[in-house]
Amino acid sequence: MKSLLLAACAAVALMSSAQAAENYKFALIPKGMDNPYFDLSRDGCMEEAKTLGVTCIYKGPATHEPATEVQIMQDFISQGVDGIAISVADADSVIGVIKQARDANIPVITFDADADQSVRQAYVGTDNKEMGRELGRQLIKAHPQPSTFATQSGGPAASNLNDRLAGLYEVLKGAGWTEVKGSPAFCNDDSALAAQQLSDFATANPDIGAIIPIGGWALFAPKAYRNYVDANMDKVKAGKFPLVMPDTLPVELETLRDGYAQVLVGQRPHEMGQKAMQMLLALKKGEKVPVSNVVGLDVVTKDNVGNFLK
Repeated sequence: MKSLLLAACAAVALMSSAQAAENYKFALIPKGMDNPYFDLSRDGCMEEAKTLGVTCIYKGPATHEPATEVQIMQDFISQGVDGIAISVADADSVIGVIKQARDANIPVITFDADADQSVRQAYVGTDNKEMGRELGRQLIKAHPQPSTFATQSGGPAASNLNDRLAGLYEVLKGAGWTEVKGSPAFCNDDSALAAQQLSDFATANPDIGAIIPIGGWALFAPKAYRNYVDANMDKVKAGKFPLVMPDTLPVELETLRDGYAQVLVGQRPHEMGQKAMQMLLALKKGEKVPVSNVVGLDVVTKDNVGNFLK
């Protein structure tokens, strides 16, 4: 009888624990809801939340807007969510609101883009400086002779993008490449503007050796991007204008498959969304998590793009 009673108590405890987990609500805040890159983080978050028995709430600014991102995080604090993961658009702007959340005993981590001077408890995402380096390495592999280049970023206050720029410059400038006037351009995650900026660089610098953005924004405007490549296709086919681009979303993989890119250096946003839920649940339970949680990179060429498209 005593053993049966103990078993029943254990079952009740397990049920109570499961019910508590099911009630946890964790927020995932992207830089912009209009950026398809973050759709993969959303999917990873939703899938992992279902596995863990928690709720993933995905909400961010309609478009890249740091002030709106801060307001959304304040709203989540007021709602009393059980944890927040945020991709930081402006590292300085979130320091205060992250402290507000921590003061309210809400676990906070960053994903994709960090704010390491804040009191966030952990980061999960890419080693962005290494991503910049890899973009540079792949460009040199495709174009061994040093030349001129231009690059493009999203927003000037995003620490992850600034780290990528630093890695790219380390490799390219170290190998004798020269950056043209007006670079980097900032598109504020606007795909149409990003594609236009690439075209503008090519027009202003007809002998440029490469235009290598550190984010895949232009490829999310496929018609405009392909028009840009078509205008420079003779140089591409002659090996004088390599197309090394970031990220491996389906539209980008299709771009490479169709000959409008030669190399993609991709992040793993789906995995970031999954790990964000795992980490927030652990923190909510009072467990410790590593401060830095780096996910890997994928290099895709025509030789393996079919595997990624599957």
